[in-house]
Amino acid sequence: MKKREMAVEGKPNPKPVLWVATPQRLIAIDMSKLKINHYESPKFEVLPLPLFNMLNLAEKDFPFGMSCFVRDSKLYMVGGEKPKPGASPLLLPRQPRKAGHDKLFGDRGLSPYVYVLDLTGLDSTTDLDLRKHHTSMLAAKPIPIVEEIEGKIYVLPGTPWQAECLLPVPTFEVYDPSIEQWKPLPEPPFHEQRLPRSQIYKFVPAYNDIFIYIQFDRVYAAMIPSNDKSTPTRYQHLDEVDGDLLNRDVPSIRGVVVDLGEHEMCIMQPGITDSEHDKLGLAAPFYILPLSRSRNYYIPPPQPKLVVSSYSRLLMLLMFPKLPLIMIMVQDIRAPFLSITLLSKGFYDLDAWGPEAPHICSAFFHQLH
Repeated sequence: MKKREMAVEGKPNPKPVLWVATPQRLIAIDMSKLKINHYESPKFEVLPLPLFNMLNLAEKDFPFGMSCFVRDSKLYMVGGEKPKPGASPLLLPRQPRKAGHDKLFGDRGLSPYVYVLDLTGLDSTTDLDLRKHHTSMLAAKPIPIVEEIEGKIYVLPGTPWQAECLLPVPTFEVYDPSIEQWKPLPEPPFHEQRLPRSQIYKFVPAYNDIFIYIQFDRVYAAMIPSNDKSTPTRYQHLDEVDGDLLNRDVPSIRGVVVDLGEHEMCIMQPGITDSEHDKLGLAAPFYILPLSRSRNYYIPPPQPKLVVSSYSRLLMLLMFPKLPLIMIMVQDIRAPFLSITLLSKGFYDLDAWGPEAPHICSAFFHQLH
């Protein structure tokens, strides 16, 4: 039985929750109800996404396009943008000039604020009581990119909907939950206002040299040489995870990779389709186990060398789209280095998300006890 489903005798089973932040919603997904539902199966059907609850952030007057992270039984939501009073938040991605910014909110309509949801208790998903935190970021961050590394939270701004909007400084900062303090960091040399999609690269918690990533609607694993600098990075296409015909018919808008702890990972890819369901999402948790590292691997052409330290792991997550495309287009892998076991895999109806595009800002896994 998987570790996250084990219960202590005399106590209720923990709730495995996948928290997903879209520009307009905070969604709590019940991972215990995800099923194996292959497109090619004669019994295939599009299932409703199993939800604990969903909070419409726009209706509650929260910023549009916040990202979330979970730490120490608390869910934090940071950043975002606020349209001018009376304008629908949905106008920001569609007609940003018409939506404008609420100049009286935050920094010219960009949010430095932090909101927090207490996750201590099995009923945390019943009342999504998101409240403003007593700390704020040092600078506003539209559509922020959030990564947790060794207990600290690193935040960079994404591209604001109004592209001509200048980003407040510091653009890069870190939050230490143990002392509840934000600190500025030097701007990374690769940072530009138009950053690529966030959270589509995640290191496997049990291994500091293997990460999972999504590129061009495909799911890959990469193993970074941590000791022998002359060894090239190794790659494997995870066909077990994304190898489904329907996935090719549903162009992904913005997928995420989520670590579920130790050897378990999950990908979620939302998309738009012409079928009776306007929006569909692929959800696939899976278990990873490296094969013997003494085997002969398929080796692609030499690549830039990477040092797997805490800080460079963060840079790797953010810099990866800058590396040569050959690193992400390896299809013919003759000697895989990972064994993949699907825990579930299915396509789910995302129409409950409402009129907004199926765009995921961030996602984190947490077990409620």
